[in-house]
Amino acid sequence: MKVLVPVKRVIDYNVKVRVRTDGSGVDLANVKMSMNPFDEIAVEEALRLRESGIASEIIAVSVGVRKAQLVLRTALAMGADRAIHIVTGDDPHVDVEPLAVAKILHRIVQQEQPGLVLMGKQAIDNDLNATGQMLAGLMACGQATFASELRVDDGQATATREVDGGLQVVQLTLPCVVTVDLRMNEPRYPSLPNIRKARRKPFAVHGPEDLGVDISPRLNILHTVEPPARKAGEILSTVDDLVAKLRDEAEVI
Repeated sequence: MKVLVPVKRVIDYNVKVRVRTDGSGVDLANVKMSMNPFDEIAVEEALRLRESGIASEIIAVSVGVRKAQLVLRTALAMGADRAIHIVTGDDPHVDVEPLAVAKILHRIVQQEQPGLVLMGKQAIDNDLNATGQMLAGLMACGQATFASELRVDDGQATATREVDGGLQVVQLTLPCVVTVDLRMNEPRYPSLPNIRKARRKPFAVHGPEDLGVDISPRLNILHTVEPPARKAGEILSTVDDLVAKLRDEAEVI
């Protein structure tokens, strides 16, 4: 069974994000970029499926600027078998919208015929949490989002989802789309031998036009602002003072 794992190049999660002075977006000048953390978890889970004999091939795919090939190289160094890069330009400030990404992934699914699409539940740059759901809709297949555990057996995938009320277990017929949460696993670090092997693994490069997909934006970002600074905390001396604050000021009780 093939497993398709989409990965995205985003600002490293350790970096303090800054907004441009004109409010037109996030400042990416001289900023460290890396693979989306949720996508790393998806790659790791795909590797574990292969190590258990369930998956036969892992295909990493990324939709983005030319420098996004670095995150694909990371996926190959972790253990993915081959990579597909859909180059969308050179401007890192232009982000391809989820619907366009889903259409591109759908075309790749039609070509590769994977049994499972494993992807992060969302990207930490825009937090839209939409691509996986849109892809499942285009594929007309089952989906499990926010998965913290996954089992694949006899053409079925059983996923444990984290929901507001606790945990929900769903069973899906393959092929399907599963988006993973942070608690699924701990991604491995690429070893030096695997980093060297990654240079020789198949790496295909295409454009959206090769797949017949229009990536023209449908959304306009009007303004971007940094979140307001948090107010200083207040130390209360008694429980009665706390209850009064919660009742009179916060109005939560």
